[in-house]
Amino acid sequence: MPQLPAPAYPDDVRARLEADAKEMIARYPDSRSALLPLLHLVQSEEGFVSRTGMALCAELLGLTTAEVTAVATFYTMYRRRPSGDYQVGVCTNTLCAVMGGDAIFDRLKDHLGVGNDETTEDGKVTLEHIECNAACDFAPVVMVNWEFFDNQTPESATRLVDDLIAGRTVEPTRGAPLCSYKETSRILAGFPDERPGAVGASGGAGHASLVGLKLAKGEAAPRARVVSPRGETPRDAEPHDAQPHDASPSDHLSSHDAPQQTSASDPEHPAGPVAEEGE
Repeated sequence: MPQLPAPAYPDDVRARLEADAKEMIARYPDSRSALLPLLHLVQSEEGFVSRTGMALCAELLGLTTAEVTAVATFYTMYRRRPSGDYQVGVCTNTLCAVMGGDAIFDRLKDHLGVGNDETTEDGKVTLEHIECNAACDFAPVVMVNWEFFDNQTPESATRLVDDLIAGRTVEPTRGAPLCSYKETSRILAGFPDERPGAVGASGGAGHASLVGLKLAKGEAAPRARVVSPRGETPRDAEPHDAQPHDASPSDHLSSHDAPQQTSASDPEHPAGPVAEEGE
């Protein structure tokens, strides 16, 4: 059935969004290049990209609503319906899945009583499975409003969402302190994070990523903790007693600290390959 025209924003909201949008559009030589940050801007207003928000983007950029909708529906970072204050994404891509991501996702679905891309009744948490977060050296990874919580387990992830729902302070493993999903969207739109100390707390890459970079460059990596070759005894691990979602960025290590048993199809497996290539 044909949809009615999208309702307009209240006058004061529209005036505020237009002022922000003009500042954003001025950053680009071609106004349509501002579409992605504009979508984040309207998402910061309602917590999702509504038809009203897409109509405003189209009007300000001289695009059709079909062009704006095509972009908004292509990128999964844009929500299409109301969501929670905290977007909890569990990576279920290959490495995170085999390291426990699937188990974490199943546990959280049962614990929260929601399915994929659904929000708890109190409006606090939206749960979804997400694709690779480029943090494979900290698998399995959970993200909350795009901040990293590394080396998770079903138990630590359950504590994490309980803390979020209860309003307790939760610190990401790496990155800036958490803020609401709407606030995160405004930062992604290109506006500064004005919280005291938030930018400085963002830090850089985690320890395991830096060790991998040093190894790739052939540089010495003192006390580096890496997977030992098959048949060799792993080096002693450094003590690390912090809870997975409380780890300090300065000493955060990868979960890949021991050789992993591989599939029998691996030619290096003690049993040898189980089938010829192509079978």
